[in-house]
Amino acid sequence: MKLRDTIHRDLYKHLFIVALVLLCVVSSAQVTGAQMADVFNNLDQMGIFLQRFLSPDWSYIPKIIEPMLKTIKMSVVGTTLGVIFAVPFAFLATTVVTRNFFVTTIIRFLMSIVRTIPNLLLAALFVAMFGIGEFTGVLTIAVFTFGMVSQLVYEAIETIDHGPIEAAESVGATKTQIAFWSIAPQISHQIASYSLYAFEVNIRASTILGYVGAGGIGVILNSSLSLMRYDRVSIIILSILVVVITIDWISEIIRKRLV
Repeated sequence: MKLRDTIHRDLYKHLFIVALVLLCVVSSAQVTGAQMADVFNNLDQMGIFLQRFLSPDWSYIPKIIEPMLKTIKMSVVGTTLGVIFAVPFAFLATTVVTRNFFVTTIIRFLMSIVRTIPNLLLAALFVAMFGIGEFTGVLTIAVFTFGMVSQLVYEAIETIDHGPIEAAESVGATKTQIAFWSIAPQISHQIASYSLYAFEVNIRASTILGYVGAGGIGVILNSSLSLMRYDRVSIIILSILVVVITIDWISEIIRKRLV
């Protein structure tokens, strides 16, 4: 058997790809000024940080309960508002419902703009407009949820069975009736699943919204980091981890019941 007939026939191609990737990494490090030596030069500071971080201040737990509850409430309200607005726009974003390419294109373009804006930038913009507080966090989560869920729902609509739609059209059903009675029943489980997924994501995302004054546990986390109270930072992160794991577990149970 010749060498080219074995698995090594693509060896040179693979070596070229590896070399190309390494070249990109090295050139990017030079352009950005990244120095791996800085990691080893700051080992002492890393040790101090880890020493404080791995010694959680358990007495601080009562003070983070209320901010954590605010974070959960922000996520619940923001996710609910986002889903309420996302579903109608998702129906308008597909020609299966509208039968109008022009309307669908405009709606999809608007949805793409919403998805382009990062969470922190959205929060910063809303803080500038409405001030610091939980209301800003709710708005940020709602807009983010709108962009994510609307995309997922309209893609689900594109893959439904068109049989019920054709049957409804044959008896003279309007577009609204078709949307309610022929399309919605086919994607109701997906909408519920996407809403739960968005809620899980928002719980994680809402913890960093406090950095720009959007309220919740993020404000406490930011202040603890600013004061270099890493013992408090660790207990805040642990509490967030417990909440996220609990919500993931509950969401999984609900999803299994929906199947």
